[in-house]
Amino acid sequence: MNGHIIFHIDVNSAFLSWSALARLESGSDVDLRQIPAIVGGDMSKRRGVVLAGSIPAKAYGIRTGEPVANALRKCPHLVTVPPDHELYHTQSARLMEYLSGISPDIEQVSIDECYMDYTPIAARYTSPEAAAQMIRDSVFKMFGFTVNVGVSDRKVLAKMASDFKKPNLVHTLYTYEIKEKLWPLPVSSLFMCGRSSVDTLHKLGILTIGDLANTDPAILESHLKSHGITLWKYANGQDDSTVLPEPARLKGVGNSTTLAQDVSARPEAAKTLLELAESVAGRLRESRQLAGLVCTEIKYSDFHSVSHQTVLDTPTCSTDKIYRYALALFDELWDGSPLRLLGIRTGRLISDSEPVQLNLFDYAGPVSENVSEKQRKLDAALDQIRRRYGEDAIKRGSLLDSGSHSGSDGKSGDSST
Repeated sequence: MNGHIIFHIDVNSAFLSWSALARLESGSDVDLRQIPAIVGGDMSKRRGVVLAGSIPAKAYGIRTGEPVANALRKCPHLVTVPPDHELYHTQSARLMEYLSGISPDIEQVSIDECYMDYTPIAARYTSPEAAAQMIRDSVFKMFGFTVNVGVSDRKVLAKMASDFKKPNLVHTLYTYEIKEKLWPLPVSSLFMCGRSSVDTLHKLGILTIGDLANTDPAILESHLKSHGITLWKYANGQDDSTVLPEPARLKGVGNSTTLAQDVSARPEAAKTLLELAESVAGRLRESRQLAGLVCTEIKYSDFHSVSHQTVLDTPTCSTDKIYRYALALFDELWDGSPLRLLGIRTGRLISDSEPVQLNLFDYAGPVSENVSEKQRKLDAALDQIRRRYGEDAIKRGSLLDSGSHSGSDGKSGDSST
């Protein structure tokens, strides 16, 4: 192994899933994922190509990239919906933001897939597989769509593992599993092996990835040039590339959660907001950013959404301050109806190394200054403990499960292990 464990996280039928969820939230009683359906061109003009298809559609032999007219011939009752690229970019950004909160070492390679370096967060989990299953389950719980997670000690193998049986599954493909799991597959299953390469390999009598792996590289190079060598390396699991996270250029940091049950009591909502504030503030501190804007988002049980934001006099990464602003915004927004989702987002980010102009209310003498410094030290201590022992290693007293909801009256509560 190369010392690192890598995940490849891929949204299952991303465009179809995201369109299906948007329709359900708009009141549709039909889940596009459960019927023969595609995202593609104009159905009335029977043109364009299939961008994504449901599992029932794929059962008819419909494949991504084929003309919509062909798909309709295969399945005349196929439901076709137009793409909504603004929706897809929004969903993608939300997913990547959430995943970067699990591990900052994220390399996004397309709108619906990314690599994650598991190694820096390994101490938080019992195994890579347990972490991958947590990611799979939490994405579905939070967003309502499914992902496959491939786990390996090589990027290319993690990619191919995530393409194994779908949907909503975790697969491993470590280098020691290549002969058993990879070599029996047809060469068309190999990453970067397109139709032209497959045709050339078939003419050479190379039908499986195992055949390719055991072919003289010189023969492959003579027929496919340098690409032949690349395919041979991939077939043998040779890939020294690493996860390359982009430099932090955050426009905002946020988090949201779909509640397990509709919430109608303010103390429960306040408790959830505190959990979100801890997550958001922790990520701000990790990225060395201060937020100059806080926004609270609400989605009611009827899927109606509202939000409200405020610009801060002094940028902050304090859990306590972000929570207090978010709770105040919540109190302005909430009409008492049952809640389905709560979210906190921050914006107008600046580096924590930039000078900050304090206002009169931020500085009210030595007592206020001492409280602020104590809060910074507390936040830093909590961050250090969580990085070392995991997110659940320490919790504020108000977040502990109990019959009471202490701390949910607008105060952040004490910390407790």
